[in-house]
Amino acid sequence: MMLKVAYYIFNENRKRKPKKKNEKCARKSVWHTFSPQTLSPSIHSNMVSHLLCITSGCPPLGLESLKVKDSQIQASSYKRMGLGPHRGRLNIQSGVEDGDIYDGAWCAQYKDQNQWLQIDAKKLTRFTAVILQGRSSIWSLDYVETFKVQVSNDTIKWKPCMNGTEEAVFEGNKDSETPVLAILPKPAVAQYIRINPQTWFKNGTICLRAEMMGCELPGMPNTNLSFISHMEDLSLTYHGDHRSKENNLMKSVNEMCPDITHIYSIGKSYMGLKLYVMEISDNPGKHELGEPEFRYVAGMHGNEVLGRELLLNLMEYICHEYKRGNQRIVHLVKETRIHLLPSMNPDGYEMAYKKGSELVGWSRGRYSYEGIDMNHNFADLNTVMWDAIELETDKSKLINHYFPIPEYYTSEDAMVAPETRAVISWMQTIPFVLSANLHGGELVVTYPFDMTKDWAPKEHTPTPDESFFRWLATVYASTNHVMSNPDRRPCHNEDFLRYNNIINGANWHTVPGSMNDFSYLHTNCFEVTVELSCDKFPHASELPIEWENNKESLLVYMEQVHRGIKGVVKDKDTEAGIADAIIKVDDIDHHIRSAFDGDFWRLLNPGDYDITVTAEGYFPATQSCRVEYEHYPTICDFHLTKTPKQRLREILAKGGKIPKDLQLRLRQLRIRKLRRGEVYET
Repeated sequence: MMLKVAYYIFNENRKRKPKKKNEKCARKSVWHTFSPQTLSPSIHSNMVSHLLCITSGCPPLGLESLKVKDSQIQASSYKRMGLGPHRGRLNIQSGVEDGDIYDGAWCAQYKDQNQWLQIDAKKLTRFTAVILQGRSSIWSLDYVETFKVQVSNDTIKWKPCMNGTEEAVFEGNKDSETPVLAILPKPAVAQYIRINPQTWFKNGTICLRAEMMGCELPGMPNTNLSFISHMEDLSLTYHGDHRSKENNLMKSVNEMCPDITHIYSIGKSYMGLKLYVMEISDNPGKHELGEPEFRYVAGMHGNEVLGRELLLNLMEYICHEYKRGNQRIVHLVKETRIHLLPSMNPDGYEMAYKKGSELVGWSRGRYSYEGIDMNHNFADLNTVMWDAIELETDKSKLINHYFPIPEYYTSEDAMVAPETRAVISWMQTIPFVLSANLHGGELVVTYPFDMTKDWAPKEHTPTPDESFFRWLATVYASTNHVMSNPDRRPCHNEDFLRYNNIINGANWHTVPGSMNDFSYLHTNCFEVTVELSCDKFPHASELPIEWENNKESLLVYMEQVHRGIKGVVKDKDTEAGIADAIIKVDDIDHHIRSAFDGDFWRLLNPGDYDITVTAEGYFPATQSCRVEYEHYPTICDFHLTKTPKQRLREILAKGGKIPKDLQLRLRQLRIRKLRRGEVYET
């Protein structure tokens, strides 16, 4: 098959970019004809992701994104329900067991050249390309090696796609996972399109996953974006490579709203790309007493790119709405210090972006440049906690928060990504209260613990704050337009609708070393994982809809940082804030600590709670605090009194004179201890 491609792209000696800054494809180009086999590997790798834009500019029909319904996909035959035509979607993932209803492709019942998979576009469409994959399976190896394409307007008369005077035969897959692009020699206008396999892996059978590229005909109404608000204000498109366009957008937001934004870096990736954070606050650059710290992290898996774009859009949105005087946004900015990290794994994103949204596959760019999955790369503090529970006979000595990082993990030889180290340092520097990390490939919100206690593949493993974590997950899932749709189709092999689109992470699959668990066990921060979409890397045309799907969820989740109690722990005599005071909630076996200024935030559901605060050198203090249903925290301040021993130490350290009330108090304590047979040491 011969491909028609633009000269300015494939000229090896010079590359000429489009003249207009925001123009994705050149309007006019000198056209030549190439065969894919004649392209050098380097040119093919760098340029194949641009082919769709150059030849057509048409978006995917929506098999992967589920915009195409199951009823629109038919087949000549299929082996069984789990391998039916509804499973013939690009990048769909199978269940663990072959033979279940969630298998990894459409597979024909018969092995002959009369088999086909057919898509009904529901309207006349200008089809331009087909993308093919083999079957997702850990047990079987099945893929189509060559195929033909036919189109029809009535499913009775079918017209083959021609390559000159001959019916075109397209090159398919050489493995099961790598998506292969086949551009039609000439765009075909029709309502229906068929893939007709001709040859397949000799030791396998006819199985495929597919996506179709096609444009609505000019003059036909486009209703997809009719409900999008403020589209003119947001750059709802992919912002290019990490080095330039993402940073340019952050800079433009900072320039537009310099009074409420601040850009800083928390470190660098393995390849030296900076991990930039956008801070949004009415007093950016420093922690304010009593103001909670919130963070969103996206792009831990570099090929799960929707979260990255949503955070970039969120920066723009908050800036625009703050300037407009939107009272909800103004209140959020003034009462919260917000931190947005769009790309935790910029190296992985670079790899994925070069391939493009449809050709990147399921795993390319997922890992760091070193091949590390950062979703498993944080210190495993769960095992430390559970081992301590088993070994300690005196339960009063057990800690339940701020578990130290094991020594082996901090060594230079430990397999810890520099990106992970940077995020951990960030967590330890800023007293975050609430967070979410944004992923892709599913539609569900997961909450800790992510790791099972006995390394079971899956098992419900709750934290002491199970009820509040369920609330957090529900807040996001119930306000997300797609998750909350009761008629939506499951993405891959799990039906999360039956769990109301939330699940305990360990009850889905065990993840040792997750960021959620680390945040909960090493810091004060509560964190969940949001799986934003079935498609890890949605086409740019889907971004406006995805923004609308997630906008309210992103906002309402941030607002939960103000639910519960907050206060300041102070020295009763000096009014100075006390750092590292331990805040205990009666009946919830997980404590938190005050920040360096003495302020604290404890996330809680509505109810009455007995709160006890302890600090080294001070007498404990307890008070009852009621959490209301409103979206503001209950103020619970504590003033602690120093113990006589602590007062004495401080006075002696300063060379001061011991006051009479302290002398009397020390004498009373000494007499009391002597009566009990104890020795009082100063």
